[in-house]
Amino acid sequence: MARPKDNQPTPGELEILKILWQDGPATVRDVMARLSRRRPRAYTSVMSLMNVMADKGLLARKPQGRAFLYEPLVEREATLGGLVHDLVRRAFGGSTRDLVTRLLDATEPTPEELKQIREVIDRYGRDQGAS
Repeated sequence: MARPKDNQPTPGELEILKILWQDGPATVRDVMARLSRRRPRAYTSVMSLMNVMADKGLLARKPQGRAFLYEPLVEREATLGGLVHDLVRRAFGGSTRDLVTRLLDATEPTPEELKQIREVIDRYGRDQGAS
């Protein structure tokens, strides 16, 4: 069965993207070392996943000596925004309120985080009113 075309990264792909967004271009071995800090990974598994990501257009791959250097072709903010948009649409029927309610219930933010969230909401409301 053919793999469905989906521009959204899988959880494993997102792990790799986060490393590359933070550290910049890297080889499979570099990425594997970072991933293995949490859970051991096989080199071939990481290499296969990164090659699939290159085929999907998530990563660029260029030769560097006997290895390849990989770098993200997708921007962090656009990718995360797409994931959130998809989550709101699929899991919450498009309701931002339901997403935020579930998020607050599930994460129990600190008073400081709640203050920062209120500031973001207030700024967003002001920006929307100005347009």
